[in-house]
Amino acid sequence: MSKVVLKNVTKIYDKKKVIDNVDLTINDKEFVVLVGASGCGKSTILRMIAGLEEITSGEIFIGDKKVNDIQPKDRDIAFVFQSYALYPHMTVRENIAFGLKMRKVDKATIEKKVQEAAEILDLTEYLDRKPKQLSGGQRQRVALGRAIVRNPKVFLMDEPLSNLDAKLRVQMRSEIKKLHEKLQTTFIYVTHDQTEALTMGDRIVVLDKGVIQQFDRPEVIYDNPANTFVAGFIGSPQMNFINADVNGNSIEFDGCSFTNPKDLGERQKVILGIRPEKMICEGVVKFSKAVEMVELLGSEKIVYFNVGNQKCSAKLPAENNIGKTIELSINPSDIYLFDHETGMRL
Repeated sequence: MSKVVLKNVTKIYDKKKVIDNVDLTINDKEFVVLVGASGCGKSTILRMIAGLEEITSGEIFIGDKKVNDIQPKDRDIAFVFQSYALYPHMTVRENIAFGLKMRKVDKATIEKKVQEAAEILDLTEYLDRKPKQLSGGQRQRVALGRAIVRNPKVFLMDEPLSNLDAKLRVQMRSEIKKLHEKLQTTFIYVTHDQTEALTMGDRIVVLDKGVIQQFDRPEVIYDNPANTFVAGFIGSPQMNFINADVNGNSIEFDGCSFTNPKDLGERQKVILGIRPEKMICEGVVKFSKAVEMVELLGSEKIVYFNVGNQKCSAKLPAENNIGKTIELSINPSDIYLFDHETGMRL
């Protein structure tokens, strides 16, 4: 059983609360991704689970055991760092085996575990090479192998792909997901890359300033963001936000209006959210805008323009001819409504 539970966990550095009363339950064998901007506290949470950071208050459980006062080496976890942290003078075999040797595991068991890990990670033919003879992706697999041989209850990964080029990142994302399926244990993975979060996680924790903004399945977070922070962070390009006025059952913005079926109470202003791919050429609410910039992304174009004083973008098929102005429209059913003051979804 490798369930991980955080109860009312808080971390304070120099009188500043960097993790604020976090409650989090990660199920046995689940792949959970912590995502957020730099400084949001995601790596701090990972390090507190590992025991590399003390918690200021609260409780952490791994399985049924409270681990607040248990040393990192006794928590039955494996930590894969952003840097590969391989010993350059050792072979791949020796790097993978190092932790087991420190625990004085017998040679036969070490060799068996190293061979098993090498087969899982497709490293068998590289076991006698030094790290400098490997590619970045191969080095990262060696770091994973060092974790696998320990057969831990929980794998903790802190931005393990950030040092790889774009092509290798895509490849390694797939390999780590396959590894999770093979090992059938709990993975907790930290990244600032929302694409990694969406493609890898069974569930995603979206963090901002030490507070969990939303914790749910990737498709729920994308389709039903809890607030403007989540809506703006998840999705590429990010969601467009437009200030709008409420006039009875009508919502008005930049010379456009549409009928709103929701009861908005006494609100006089709201924030509209619309994803760039929902800015289309054939819809109900039509408008024409001056084009500021166009980015070609192979099969798609990103077109940038202003709505009122807000910068917006539309994701369109590459074959669309874009001139100095663009005719666009949106359907009311594709619009998200957020509270103007709190940013919470209405």
